[in-house]
Amino acid sequence: VQPVESGGGLVQPGGSLRLSCAASGFTFNSYDMSWYRQAPGKERELVASINNSGRRTNYADSVNGRFTISRDDARNTVYLQMNSLKPEDTAVYICNGHGMWEYWGQGTQVTVSS
Repeated sequence: VQPVESGGGLVQPGGSLRLSCAASGFTFNSYDMSWYRQAPGKERELVASINNSGRRTNYADSVNGRFTISRDDARNTVYLQMNSLKPEDTAVYICNGHGMWEYWGQGTQVTVSS
């Protein structure tokens, strides 16, 4: 049981990407979902989270106003829309499900570079 991320890639500064995380094997609508990221030589940091009802979201200060987290419970998928990307957003982005258990994806690489 592991969430599967997709949508990463290489993008120029100022560009946009939308990450997806498809979950299976657990009751998706009972889980809070989050996106973390980890850059080389840095600790993993929480980027954005959304509660199980979808009514509450939280963002790191560094991405607030640029990134948007959303979920589609019919598709068991959580999304991260990333706009106005900066080189410092370069990292592996990792999906997390938190509920009765904890589930982590393998991550998807996002590189912001000209």
